[in-house]
Amino acid sequence: MMRGLARYASGRWLAVYATCYMIFLYAPVILLPLFAFNDATIIAFPLAGYTTKWFDLLWETDALHSAVRNSAIVALSTALISTLLGACAARSAAKYRFPAQKGIMGFIMLPLVLPEIIVAVALLVMLMQLGMSLSLWTVIAGHVLICTPFSIAILSSAFAGMEESLEEASFDLGETRWGTFRRVTLPLIMPGIVSSLLITFTISLDEFIIAFFLTGTDVTLPVYIWSQLRFPSKLPSIMALGTILLAVSIALLVVAEFFRRRAVRRRGMDGGSTQGLI
Repeated sequence: MMRGLARYASGRWLAVYATCYMIFLYAPVILLPLFAFNDATIIAFPLAGYTTKWFDLLWETDALHSAVRNSAIVALSTALISTLLGACAARSAAKYRFPAQKGIMGFIMLPLVLPEIIVAVALLVMLMQLGMSLSLWTVIAGHVLICTPFSIAILSSAFAGMEESLEEASFDLGETRWGTFRRVTLPLIMPGIVSSLLITFTISLDEFIIAFFLTGTDVTLPVYIWSQLRFPSKLPSIMALGTILLAVSIALLVVAEFFRRRAVRRRGMDGGSTQGLI
């Protein structure tokens, strides 16, 4: 009886804690669309009325369009390069054993735990010493550095759950290594690749610190938003832009999660069918 009451009380406190935590975490996010549709330049309650003029203003700002284009170039390039490097590293770690493997993989994953401002300053000093000018390519290089560990973490599980016997059967049937990868390996890890592309794209699109230090005259979208925060009259349009970015980020993460779960289900079905054949 007492044990049941204690369990019930702990469950209620856990529910209260979870509710407070979710409110604290997502209340600022909920305020974004509220003020984005507010017919006033002052970000405060009570709301003045409903309007969509701040969204219309976004279409008339040429500097914003340039920043969006730059961010799209950086994010797409980062997603492709990071996923390619992540696939190579995850494949090597899953299939082969080599000296100091754990140390090398840990060194590659180090940007996950390093403060981004330290990474940004270090990259800036290195680029200045090499005499390289800052541009979108330096931003891409910095984003690839921090996004590749995320890609490796995603693709490692995809390669680890793949049956090596399927590749061996392909080799036994006379297929080449490239043909085996294209026809056997790639379809099995495709959900992981899509998930890696979406997540690295989202991380690069939202990243500010490295872009702030490494960008040149062509600013990315987060740097543009930061520059507009100094002008109070620009805040409502920034709220509208933030609402759009929030919707895009949530959509990309939902799609990435869908492909991740699809990959998990596929590995489960493949494992069951393999056990049935054995």
